Amino acid sequence: MPRPRFRSFFQSSLKSESHIADEVINTYVMRRVAAVVTWILYPTSVTPNDITLASTAVGLFAACIYYLNTPAAIACAGLLVTLKDILDDADGQLARAKQLYSRRGRFLDSLGDFVVDVALFIAITAITYRSHPNVSTIFLGLAGFVGITLRVSYHVFYQVSYLHLESTYLLNRITEDVTEADRRADRIAFVLQVVFNVMYGWQDRLFFLIDAWCRGRQFTDSENARWYSDRVGLRISGLLGFGTELALLTLCSLMNALSLYLILNVILMNGILLTGILYRRFFLRRSLLSDR
Repeated sequence: MPRPRFRSFFQSSLKSESHIADEVINTYVMRRVAAVVTWILYPTSVTPNDITLASTAVGLFAACIYYLNTPAAIACAGLLVTLKDILDDADGQLARAKQLYSRRGRFLDSLGDFVVDVALFIAITAITYRSHPNVSTIFLGLAGFVGITLRVSYHVFYQVSYLHLESTYLLNRITEDVTEADRRADRIAFVLQVVFNVMYGWQDRLFFLIDAWCRGRQFTDSENARWYSDRVGLRISGLLGFGTELALLTLCSLMNALSLYLILNVILMNGILLTGILYRRFFLRRSLLSDR
């Protein structure tokens, strides 16, 4: 299979030609680097799921390196986190370029991210506890893990909602409730979906309810379209995807400042999440209702 021209290949690997629902760091950095990886791999027999498994393995290896707890090891682990994120982008981009979408791959990707998050936060909390042995360190580590999981789910909720307006990225549903068709389809995909719902289903339902609270009332189809395509709202939620979250971890790792990372994770990133929710409830909602 010959390689296509890189420019056209890059465009075919994106979720959407519109970048407003994606993270800024993905738009201008990560997806471009990941496109080089996928362009090189395009003629090979490597599958998107192979890259997903490699991404998960790199993330788990980064967690192990953190345990060495030296400035060089922490910096190296931070760079591995960035490599994990590049591969995390590359699996989806290769799937789109080769038209190899699969429900199995969709769930494998999300579950791999969850496992890596668990390993990373255990490692970061453990080594931070060595220099700050108190309950607040454990609290920050736990709050950091829960926070990043919720924030990424918030980003995905609005990104997928926007992409559904464009009739793209339909393989991912806004909520992944099991249907009878799911039960009759690929058995492995079904098992992965059940596990996914244990880990993420409650988060999807939570943000569905928060979104309904932000809207406050039933919207018309045109108002829903404006709600989910609002540029400011999407830019705020775009600051909470994995690319931005892991870039912050890499930066703090290179500075050998993991305790600072835990603080920024809990205060700064949750502040952005709260800003996004309040913006939709008190500004975007009012703007839509005033135009009636």
